[in-house]
Amino acid sequence: MMYRNFIAAFTLSIIFIIAIFFYFRGEVKEQKLNHILDQITSELNIQLKTNQMNALQTAIVLSQNSGLVNALENDDEDLGYIILSKITENIKKNTDRFVRTQVITSDYHIFARSWDNVYAGMPLGDYRTDLNYFKTHKSPRTSIEVGRRLGIKATVPIYKENTLLGFIEVIDFFEPLTELFRAQGIDLYVLLNDKYFNTAIFMQENMMVNKYIIANTNYNSNHIDVLKSIDFKQLKANRILSTRNRHLFYESMHNGDGQSIGAFVFILPDKYLEYFRDPEDDISFLINITRSSLYNIEKNQNFSTMYDAYTPQELTYIKEIVSYEDEAAFSQSAYKKLDKYSKDELIQLILQRKIIKKIDGKIK
Repeated sequence: MMYRNFIAAFTLSIIFIIAIFFYFRGEVKEQKLNHILDQITSELNIQLKTNQMNALQTAIVLSQNSGLVNALENDDEDLGYIILSKITENIKKNTDRFVRTQVITSDYHIFARSWDNVYAGMPLGDYRTDLNYFKTHKSPRTSIEVGRRLGIKATVPIYKENTLLGFIEVIDFFEPLTELFRAQGIDLYVLLNDKYFNTAIFMQENMMVNKYIIANTNYNSNHIDVLKSIDFKQLKANRILSTRNRHLFYESMHNGDGQSIGAFVFILPDKYLEYFRDPEDDISFLINITRSSLYNIEKNQNFSTMYDAYTPQELTYIKEIVSYEDEAAFSQSAYKKLDKYSKDELIQLILQRKIIKKIDGKIK
C-alpha cells in the first residue's frame, strides 16, 4: 500500500513538474515574442521616420530650384521634366539613391515627373485628398498616403510672392524596407485596406488577402496561404499570432491625418526565433540589423568611403547619426574594420557602449 502511495505521489510530482515546466516555457516564449514585437515596431518607426525626413529634405531643396520654379510659373512642362530628370540622374550617379519626384500644379494636375513624361496634365484631385491639407497650411507635409499607389510622400508647397504655384513632391515606396527586414529573416507585408481600392488604381491588380491589398511588390509569396487563413481581427486585437511554425506581428498604419488605412504585418518563421535570444538581450536585434547592413554592402563595392579614418569603437558611436545618403559608405568602412573581429570581440565592442534610440518631434 505504501509502495502504491509512493508511486502515485511520485507520478503526481512528475506531472506537476512537467506542467510547471511547460507553463514557464510558454511564459518565456510569450515574453520573447512581446519583446520581438517591440523591437520590430521600433525599427519600423525609425526607418519610416528616416525615409520621411530624407524625402522631405530632398523636396525642400528641389523647391528652391529657380529653374524648376520658373518652368512651373511659365507652364513649361517639357522644361520641368528635363530639370527633374537631370537632378535625379545626378543624385543616382553620385549617391546610388533612386529618387522619384514630381511637380503638381496648384489645381492638382501633374506638371512633371522625374521618371517619365507621359502623364503631364493628368488630374490628381480624385486620388490625392491629402493635398487638401494645403488649403489651410503652408508648411511642408510628409506622411504615408494613398494615391494611385500607397507610398511615403513628402510634399512642399511652392510660393512666389504669396501666390501658390504648385507643389514639389518626393515619393518613396516600401520595397527597400521589405528588403531590410528580409535580410534579418523577417518577411514584411504592407497591407492597404480594400476600401481604397477605387483610389489606388495602380494597385488594383495586386494580390489581396482578407480585406487588404498587398502594397509592396517584392513580398515573400511563401506565406500568402498563412495570411489568407488567419483571423485578422484576432491578429489586430492581440498584435501577435503564432500558427503553422510562424509568428505574425501586427502594426497599424496611419496616414497624415491619423486615420487607419491598413497595417504592417511581419512574419517570422519559428526557425529564426533563436536570433532573438533573451528579452534582456538588447543587442540581439542590433546584430540582425548589422547583418542586414553588411549583406547590402555587396551591392556597393565601388562606393567611395569617407569613414576609413574612424576606429571600430568610433564607428559604433556615429552609426546613429549617419545620413541615409552615407549609409553605404559608412557600412563599407564598418565591414572592413569589423570583419577582422571574432564573434566574442564584436559582442564586447557593442557592449562597451550604451545604445539609446530616441525620436523627438512629430511629422505631419
